[in-house]
Amino acid sequence: MRTSPFAALSSLFATTDEQAMWRVQTQEDAAAFAQLVRRWEQPIQRLCARMLGDVHRGEDLAQETFARIFARRKNYEPGGKFSSYLWRIALNLCYDELRRLRRRVTISFEDETDDNASGIHEHADTQLGPDGQAVAGEQAALVRDALLKLPENYRAVLVLRHYEDLKFREIADVLEIPEGTVKSRMAEALTQLSRLLAPVFAEEAKSNSRRATPGKERLLI
Repeated sequence: MRTSPFAALSSLFATTDEQAMWRVQTQEDAAAFAQLVRRWEQPIQRLCARMLGDVHRGEDLAQETFARIFARRKNYEPGGKFSSYLWRIALNLCYDELRRLRRRVTISFEDETDDNASGIHEHADTQLGPDGQAVAGEQAALVRDALLKLPENYRAVLVLRHYEDLKFREIADVLEIPEGTVKSRMAEALTQLSRLLAPVFAEEAKSNSRRATPGKERLLI
């Protein structure tokens, strides 16, 4: 499919994130700031929701992230990528929120495990059919629960790499650590996640097998 010459021209003159942020910093350009919010609001909401396990609080923290960006616009250093600066501020707010939550009274088991309360949904594969989508949804919920049990430094790397598709060098820039450290954290995160999920998926497979073969269920009891 050929690209329209007008679309190509528009892309050529499109304002980069760094240019938009420079206008915000030097001119308090409201239109440029709105452009940044439109581009990045959804990714930042996803990041915060997955770090906290709560989509509504994730939305609040996304708004707080952009409010902080504007409030500290004079402190922005244009030498780096705006996206790295943005991810970093959002993650720091997530860390602050997680510390605050740990200081609160432990939430009830029902609130902790209610998938509807978290509001984080993965896109189901529409080619799977109703039964396949249900299984995929259950597995996605198990992965989300396991993700929240990872230490925050491992969770951040896994979310940025797996869900937001950042490269290792980009994650290193966001976290301000060596790329080798990012890779080692990613490997450890996957190891811990597999360890958490292995018994859960094994039990789920056993339960599905029992439901699928009711005649044999009595033999297994």
